Amino acid sequence: MKEPDVQPQSDFSLQPVPYAQRRGFWSMLIVMMGFTFFSASMWTGGKLGTGLSATSFILAVLGGNLILGIYTGILAHIAAITGLSTHRLAHASFGVQGSWLPSVLLGATQVGWFGVGVVMFALPVHKVTAVPLPLLIAVGGFLMTTTAYFGIRALTALSLVAVPAIAVLGLFSVGEAVGTSGGLVSLFAMAPEAPLSLSVALTLCVGSFISGGTLTADFTRYARSSRVAVSTTVLAFFLGNSLMFIFGAVGAAVYQQADISEVMLRQGLIVPAMLVLGLNIWTTNDSALYASGLAFANITGLSKKKMVLVNGALGSLCAVVLYQHFVGFLTVLGSCLPPIGAIIISDYFFHDKKRWSDSTEFKAGIRLAAVMAWIFGCIAAHLLPGLPPLNGLAVAALVYLSCEFISKLRRPSL
Repeated sequence: MKEPDVQPQSDFSLQPVPYAQRRGFWSMLIVMMGFTFFSASMWTGGKLGTGLSATSFILAVLGGNLILGIYTGILAHIAAITGLSTHRLAHASFGVQGSWLPSVLLGATQVGWFGVGVVMFALPVHKVTAVPLPLLIAVGGFLMTTTAYFGIRALTALSLVAVPAIAVLGLFSVGEAVGTSGGLVSLFAMAPEAPLSLSVALTLCVGSFISGGTLTADFTRYARSSRVAVSTTVLAFFLGNSLMFIFGAVGAAVYQQADISEVMLRQGLIVPAMLVLGLNIWTTNDSALYASGLAFANITGLSKKKMVLVNGALGSLCAVVLYQHFVGFLTVLGSCLPPIGAIIISDYFFHDKKRWSDSTEFKAGIRLAAVMAWIFGCIAAHLLPGLPPLNGLAVAALVYLSCEFISKLRRPSL
């Protein structure tokens, strides 16, 4: 397969990542661990910690990460084989102009979370130091935008620092909480005051990251092989995401406080927490901004780097408004993202692999089968009983494959 003639500094926004730019296991693992070290997962872990026994918590986290690992692992395989981003993959299933729909949804969600993350980064520092909040937001937004601008190399370097630092602080906080509770036996004997059902807990585990997981291809397209992509993705979810849940849950169970920053304040860890949680949010926001840059590059035709600057400025300017009013909207919007991944996966495995050669130019326009499948997937996620993300995935895949199969039957044979 002939590789495209591109410069090493190319964003590869709308073309396959050439093999010369691909990365091995350890480099990809650092990137994917930084991706799964998601600040919101600690807050979700806090909710689980106050609502589940230790045994139920373990079952919920293992079950949730199994679902996430399978979903993101499949997307990682597709990305490594094709070298394409989520939005370039959507050209096939949604059509070139149709791919703007998932790009707008995914891009807007990531810009929204970037703004929320900037405020989450600035607020604790403001409380402790009394530095004006607008100044902290401006400085934090600028720094996060700068590293995202430099792409996958900056993400790797930042994750190389942040991942070990977060792991050390988190493990120390867990150790302090276990000691306060009287040991592991006492921790496992604790009963929640307001218990959560296992289905609700699974929904929280899966729902906290499945929207972000839909963007897995944006990162794993740099993997040197499918084996590297899938193994690092699944390992990152089972190790990285599980650790984030644990870091949030143990302190929450012991202190009955779901907010991880409040837990660390009680433990006398607020200063290191500001630094390390700041790094955690930084890696999360860099991944969000990087992904949003690819999304809007697909729509505008501009480079990913230019769109990162625009999105970073927009997210920073609107950060306080996003933090106060946008989280609920982002949560609702998040349930509309998993059907996109289901459609991309269904399309890839339904069609002949020649369809994915480097030279393939997919037809302009909108493919109604994908749009219909996405609509039905969103409806299923909101209305059907059970796990909303899984409902959305299953229904979107079923509707899309049914439409494609009927279309294939109706196509005249040569």
